[in-house]
Amino acid sequence: MPSTTQREMLAKVNSQTGFIAALDQSGGSTPKALALYGVDADKYSTDEEMFDQVHEMRTRIITNNAFTGERVLGAILFENTLDREIEGRSTAHYLWQEKQIVPFLKVDKGLEDEANGVQLMKPITNLDVLLAKANTQDVFGTKMRSVIKLANQTGIDAIVAQQFAVGQQILDAGLVPIIEPEIDIHSPEKALAEAQLQAAILRQLDTIPEGQQVMLKLTLPEENGFYAPCIAHPKVLKVVALSGGYSRDEANERLTANAGMIASFSRALTQGVSAQQSEVEFTAMLDEAIAGIYAASNT
Repeated sequence: MPSTTQREMLAKVNSQTGFIAALDQSGGSTPKALALYGVDADKYSTDEEMFDQVHEMRTRIITNNAFTGERVLGAILFENTLDREIEGRSTAHYLWQEKQIVPFLKVDKGLEDEANGVQLMKPITNLDVLLAKANTQDVFGTKMRSVIKLANQTGIDAIVAQQFAVGQQILDAGLVPIIEPEIDIHSPEKALAEAQLQAAILRQLDTIPEGQQVMLKLTLPEENGFYAPCIAHPKVLKVVALSGGYSRDEANERLTANAGMIASFSRALTQGVSAQQSEVEFTAMLDEAIAGIYAASNT
């Protein structure tokens, strides 16, 4: 039986306008995220110091007055952030209790080497433990990423099957999975891969038990409105878009042309903010980013 908190979060994600902030860079992507924020590698010497720095960055974003539940529906965290606190509360509890922002947890452990034009997820060996931890902190959902490089039907079918198998385990634990089979924006077969991916997703959606829903996180498509069948599917709570390396302006422009999709941006959200900015400068830049992404999500 869903808790009152879960029901409130579900209602927010289902009905409120806004977007999801992807604040979930983990081990491999953290140095790049810090460098873009103006924190070079010489500022830390161990992984622990690196994660201290990135938590400072995320805390600055999350506690900022521009970052509120009026425009930001949810935020995706990774496990290290979930284990840390903001102003004396766990990060997930702070997000919901203080900001009315729905917390999600990245659960994947990275990618396998490319085969059949795709990169499957590595096995998530501690998933049950992660999901139990998430439940104790009122986390609403999860996110897990795979990558599609080429329009290879065998590879795409394997990615979608893996995502939905793990997704069912997450559903059974009482959380809502964000299924993310990213298509590389530089793929020479991007449009064809999108067609193969959507067909595979629609087949899998029909296998989800009654009363359960997933979310989809997809690369912005080449054809405007292409993912309308996924958006309309009764087993889909929300379709969110990843920025995938597009600049914020291009990502917002593409998103605006895809009615029913909302943003779940990472680099495009934090583009332009830096550790060196004053609080006034930082707030102005973050507010501008949030306003643009919110507007593009409201179509």
